[in-house]
Amino acid sequence: MIPGFSQRRRFSDLTEQEIIALAISSEEDDARIYRTYAERLRADYPASSAVFDGMAVEEQEHHRRLIELHQERFGDVIPLIRREHVSGFYARRPVWLVENLGLERMRDEAARMEHDAAEFYTKAAGRMTDATTRKLLSDLAAAEASHEHSAQSLQDEHLTEDAKSDEDRAAHRQFILTWVQPGLAGLMDGSVSTLAPIFAVAFATHDTHTTFLVGLAASVGAGISMGFTEAASDDGELSGRGSPLKRGIAAGVMTTIGGLGHALPYLIPDFWTATIIALIVVFIELWAIAWIQNKFMETPFLRATFQVVLGGALVFAAGALIGGG
Repeated sequence: MIPGFSQRRRFSDLTEQEIIALAISSEEDDARIYRTYAERLRADYPASSAVFDGMAVEEQEHHRRLIELHQERFGDVIPLIRREHVSGFYARRPVWLVENLGLERMRDEAARMEHDAAEFYTKAAGRMTDATTRKLLSDLAAAEASHEHSAQSLQDEHLTEDAKSDEDRAAHRQFILTWVQPGLAGLMDGSVSTLAPIFAVAFATHDTHTTFLVGLAASVGAGISMGFTEAASDDGELSGRGSPLKRGIAAGVMTTIGGLGHALPYLIPDFWTATIIALIVVFIELWAIAWIQNKFMETPFLRATFQVVLGGALVFAAGALIGGG
């Protein structure tokens, strides 16, 4: 038996009471998810928050109706059965994985939740032979389909085109401030600041192994320093730049990647082969930085290219002259 799966029940083996209990717990879970989304979005995206509030109310109503149905048929004691107890039942992603990925991801996840629930109950009803159970599952499928329609109606009511456009712009701006800006700063720092020490060691020693170790140390050290500096410099409360942890991760990881890009070629034993490849990587890195500045920061491409390429060329020249001397 596979650990963790041996205690799961097949959906086809559940009794009618257990199916109702499963539906009750599922509706309760979905209502909590929607309320979490609504609370997460309330300050910055009030229109979308209202949509999720309305969806949570719909789930609560389904939950109430299912409890009344259970009381009428089986009494007040509801068996404890949840999604994770049933093999093959649709799953829900942990809410923190979705809410940290932004507004559009929450909207997509809500649509997937409604679709999964409606589709599952429809297929389950088709597999049942007992007429009463089939009717019950068909009713649940209809309720979920109705909920999906209600969700669209709520979105139409609260999320007008202007409101959606405003929220999308706000979400894009938040993405730029939290991820792109610190990540770009880290990539620039890692790509440019490590040029001098790496190429200075390379031309001074002509030893690829030593050059790689210096490049690795410089990249990792710069990444740690940049990450802590970004996280500690601004808690995001007043500036609106978002979570310091997210910004620190973006800056630290991109700084390390920027430095490792032209350090890794020195794993090649031949000095000139490694150096030529490293120079090609540097060229690609600098053009990538210019492209990101142009696309996300709206910096004119020629100005971004001039700034990045000129700065990188000067740092490289300094490292090569120092190492060659």
